[in-house]
Amino acid sequence: QLQLVESGGGSVQPGGSLRLSCAVSGFGPEHFAIGWFRQAPGKEREGVACISGRGDSRNFAGSAKGRFTISRDNAKNTVSLQMNALEPDDTAVYYCAADGDYHCRGYILSDYDYWGQGTQVTVSS
Repeated sequence: QLQLVESGGGSVQPGGSLRLSCAVSGFGPEHFAIGWFRQAPGKEREGVACISGRGDSRNFAGSAKGRFTISRDNAKNTVSLQMNALEPDDTAVYYCAADGDYHCRGYILSDYDYWGQGTQVTVSS
């Protein structure tokens, strides 16, 4: 029902910034909460941030609080993740995903019905 495509990944030095974008297409994307996840080599996929269908509610994982912001533009069907003060531990493949619910329920992987292909973020000196 939905298709998601991430973009904006790249390589930056510690302390730098990146802005990721998730383009959502299909039927009624405004009805789905969108979450950002990341997965580093050898580690489990973990939640980063989530935004509700209307963009009126946001949630951040502990490691992202104070450094990352999430927003969405439903007129353009995009969700953005602004990442500041990046650290080497932020290195991972970042995915956006659509929850079947309108609200951000958390970061249980099985709650998210649609996933993008991911975009690589590398933070190193």
